[in-house]
Amino acid sequence: MKVWIDGRVCNEDEARVSPFDHGLLTGDGVFETVRAYDGHAFALDRHLDRLKASAGGLGMEVPAFDKLRGAVSEVLAANDLHDARIRITLTGGRSPLGSVRGGDGPLVIVAAAAHTEYEPDVSVAIAPWPRNERSPLAGLKTTSYAENVVALAWARENGAGEAIFTNLAGNLCEGTGTNLFLVADNRLVTPPLSSGCLAGVTRALVLEAVEVDEVDVPPSALTEATEAFLTSTTREVHPIRSVGGSPLPQCPGPRTEGAAQAVRALVAAELAERP
Repeated sequence: MKVWIDGRVCNEDEARVSPFDHGLLTGDGVFETVRAYDGHAFALDRHLDRLKASAGGLGMEVPAFDKLRGAVSEVLAANDLHDARIRITLTGGRSPLGSVRGGDGPLVIVAAAAHTEYEPDVSVAIAPWPRNERSPLAGLKTTSYAENVVALAWARENGAGEAIFTNLAGNLCEGTGTNLFLVADNRLVTPPLSSGCLAGVTRALVLEAVEVDEVDVPPSALTEATEAFLTSTTREVHPIRSVGGSPLPQCPGPRTEGAAQAVRALVAAELAERP
């Protein structure tokens, strides 16, 4: 595969990251995952806006968006990818050993791979560890992902495809790489950003397209939901089949199907408008 690293496209085996890179040493970095449809990076500006917001939360500067848009296009073309998963990573760059960031500026990497389809639905389990909604990293999409790695491995060991975190207040928060929606009392609801969840791009698209209440949601609401689904850039709208091994009454239910159709329509509209 070919990747874009600090201004040029090169073969994967030629790419070099310093052993003193602050993202490698401390997890000091942010990233975005973007979905490409038919060679077009969908909702790219939304992702770049969020990349800038996450970087700002760490006190990092983001390169000009035109430069990043060009890098994405170069990587897709260099790898002849059409339906793809694109990763834009920004790290603190070369730094001294320790927590203090160096002054060389950020390292930027853009990589891509063919998109892999998920199963039609997914089982979830509520993780035994809470998200800290009071953390300085809450709501930022950082490269400090070890917590998600551990929780997802735990979910798979327990027969689930995704782990759902609660927060310190005891309410539902998010998945390891997803946002959560569920139907409770005939209302489609999702945890608010104050829960500590990431402001997902697909989450925002669903909120704009269908009627959703952003409210604090206790874990019992998920186990008692009539239907539920996850959202993410790569999953789009992904129906939840079961929670902790107990099947939900509807999968997919009508609210799930409505949200999925709305997102697909937005994708089709943006593809139709491209140059």
